[in-house]
Amino acid sequence: MNKEELQKIKEKALKEYIPIIMDDTLEVVDNILKELKPSKILEIGTAVGYSAMCFSEYLQEGGKIDTIERDEERAKEAKENIKKVEVADKINILEGDAVEILPTLNKKYDMIFIDAAKGKYPFFLQQALRMLNKNGVILADNILYKGYVMSDYNKHKQRTAVRNLREYIAEVTNNPNLETEILEVGDGLAISKWKF
Repeated sequence: MNKEELQKIKEKALKEYIPIIMDDTLEVVDNILKELKPSKILEIGTAVGYSAMCFSEYLQEGGKIDTIERDEERAKEAKENIKKVEVADKINILEGDAVEILPTLNKKYDMIFIDAAKGKYPFFLQQALRMLNKNGVILADNILYKGYVMSDYNKHKQRTAVRNLREYIAEVTNNPNLETEILEVGDGLAISKWKF
């Protein structure tokens, strides 16, 4: 992995206000991945490929990341970035809308990372539960969304996103088969695992 190129991609994304995983969130995910040693990861929301490239370091030999991106320009940039960082053999970009792509996937994943349209989180969760391996983990990034989710925020502009993020939290915390922890790192991270 070319760490220098990865750093350049990170700096460019930050300069252009492209949403990428925050450092403190990445630190938590890195620790989870070190323990998990995944062979298959699904990411919903590629952006410029930064998080997928960071995660790829923890894959088992021959492991793969499937990452979904609906924005054509971003997907194109992500492909170029992945080549520059020399991890193209580990990352597979699925172009299109996750709402259409997810139901067509029939694989099992060790980690599923949700970081896409906030209004669709409950749908992403249903799909993720269907594809999660027995010892796997689902991570939902930006779950506290600037603090709106846990406050009495009700402004029209973000109302749907906030309502659906609250619904996601309710579903993962009330599901008797899941063990969920919500961390206040970055913009909030929900970590859900199967209970045994």
